[in-house]
Amino acid sequence: MAPAYDRMMRGSEDAGVRDLRQGLVADASGRVLEIGAGTGLNLPHYNGSIESLVLTEPQAPMLRRLQRKAHEHAPNAQVLRAPAEDLPFEDDSFDTLVTTLVLCGVDDQPRALREARRVLRPGGSLLFLEHVRADDPGVARFQDRMNWLNRVVVGCDCNRPTLSTIEAAGFTVSQLEHSELPKAPKFARPLIFGTANS
Repeated sequence: MAPAYDRMMRGSEDAGVRDLRQGLVADASGRVLEIGAGTGLNLPHYNGSIESLVLTEPQAPMLRRLQRKAHEHAPNAQVLRAPAEDLPFEDDSFDTLVTTLVLCGVDDQPRALREARRVLRPGGSLLFLEHVRADDPGVARFQDRMNWLNRVVVGCDCNRPTLSTIEAAGFTVSQLEHSELPKAPKFARPLIFGTANS
């Protein structure tokens, strides 16, 4: 999927996701970790208030694109191949952790969020932008029916209860907004973004 990812996302990015990324990532500060950084679509939006930036990505084809984009936009960033479920960092290593459209695709979402909390310092911030299971029961059932196709085509589960999983991992959600992923199929549109604290 790596060669086509940016092209697949262009319509959604142009229709508002880029602005959501910019607003979310602008709140990153201190020692920052982004997990599942993909092709690096967040990189242009990090500002000068961050102390350091580490980017992880488990898939080699995505990682190669991420390395090229990091060289262009954040040459001091550290880029590592690592899964979200097994982060190679000490406890309390980061002030901010960023996830954008990644928690739908990790193999074990609860474990990935426990790892996120482990590597964040107490009181650190999780900044998230994720498409999720719909609150509307009818749309949620449609997501359940279509999830197999979404998994095959784009490699993610569109019907995960991500907000509940964030809270179950021990985070306290301090800011939350509901929206829709523009230019996406109806079953993949429900979207949340906000901040949670460890």
